[in-house]
Amino acid sequence: AMDDAAGRLGTYFLAQLGMNAAFGVIVGVGLWFIGVPNPLLWGVFSALMRFVPYIGAFISGILPVALAAAVDPGWNMVIATAALFLIAEPVFGQVIEPLLYGHSTGLSPFAVIVSTLFWGFLWGPIGLILATPFTVCLVVLGRHVDSLEFLDILLGDRPPLTPVENFYQRMLAGDPDEARDLGEQMLKERSLSSYYDEVALKGLQLAANDYARGVVTPAQLENIRASSRSLVEDFEDHPDVEPAGTDATVNPNDTPTLAERAHPKNEAVPGQAPPREALPEAWRGEAPVLCLAGRGPLDEASSAMLAQLLRKHGLGARVTAYQSASREGIRDLDLSGVAMVCISYLDITGNPSHLRYLLERLRRKSRDVKLLVGLWPQGEAVLTDTDLGRQVGADAYVSSLRGAVEACLREAGATNTGDETPAAANAA
Repeated sequence: AMDDAAGRLGTYFLAQLGMNAAFGVIVGVGLWFIGVPNPLLWGVFSALMRFVPYIGAFISGILPVALAAAVDPGWNMVIATAALFLIAEPVFGQVIEPLLYGHSTGLSPFAVIVSTLFWGFLWGPIGLILATPFTVCLVVLGRHVDSLEFLDILLGDRPPLTPVENFYQRMLAGDPDEARDLGEQMLKERSLSSYYDEVALKGLQLAANDYARGVVTPAQLENIRASSRSLVEDFEDHPDVEPAGTDATVNPNDTPTLAERAHPKNEAVPGQAPPREALPEAWRGEAPVLCLAGRGPLDEASSAMLAQLLRKHGLGARVTAYQSASREGIRDLDLSGVAMVCISYLDITGNPSHLRYLLERLRRKSRDVKLLVGLWPQGEAVLTDTDLGRQVGADAYVSSLRGAVEACLREAGATNTGDETPAAANAA
């Protein structure tokens, strides 16, 4: 924390030196054009006085204005000299300086102004001088100490919300365009499967949990459904590959915020399915994978994401709603040409009995079809309890879309699927 603060303060003092020197140059050149004697002297004097925040520059303008009044019999030189200081200082002090200091220290421009008012009111002129350094130290503490994180949120210049929360916020507002814009920014530094796993699914889980608690209305839920469908359609042509470059807007040596530390990044799913003629007989249909939504209100959205990723890796897939495999709908469910059924659950609420009965109905419908269950919230008992998983009756369990795609690729005989992740090993 001390190294971080020292680095930020060093950057701040260097920026302050550059700003004051630029102000002195502008004053000196301006006075030379106006015709005030000794413009170099007044430029250096103005640069030095500007180290006293907010009032130093105006104090440094008193002597040039008085000198202009003494040497010019009219008012033109006096007015021009006063205008130079009255225009240059507000532009530097209220526009350029907050932006530059905020960018170089990690403070928001708003925090620069508020901290100056607060520390100036508290300690007078000394507070004006020390306002920005003190506030920088507070932001650093907020970034390193979790219990003081609110200081970083209030005063820092980096987003306090996690990408998951931003996604949920945009979905809740029914604004898929803004959600897509945020998604495209993230896809500059991560793969599509990583974005779906680490942002979209977790955002949908927040929505599903809030709906279960009754704080999301049916109208809002429909907004989330429609926005999710639109978002998946927007990324239909985006490949699931690692981006060529990474986003360099954030200094890799900078301390991440709590929101950034809570947001991991996984690689794209490696490997592609073989050509159709090289696939096993059961996998040669148009859609050998059936993505079946679970009982939850947003499980169909997660199934659509999985089906899209499977298509991008060479496996045909289609999505069907939970009702098609219900007790009444299972009779009409068409499993011809289907080699694997992938069932998506955002939450099974700790009771897998309905999942077990669903798998029994699918087994009775077709004995040859493999059954994969995707339980996206990690930590579900069925993912870690082998006996419970055997009782439920699926062939494989995964906790991520990446794991589901890898399991399907292995079952289809794909090669070069990379090292197995824990989720993939669980699926195997």
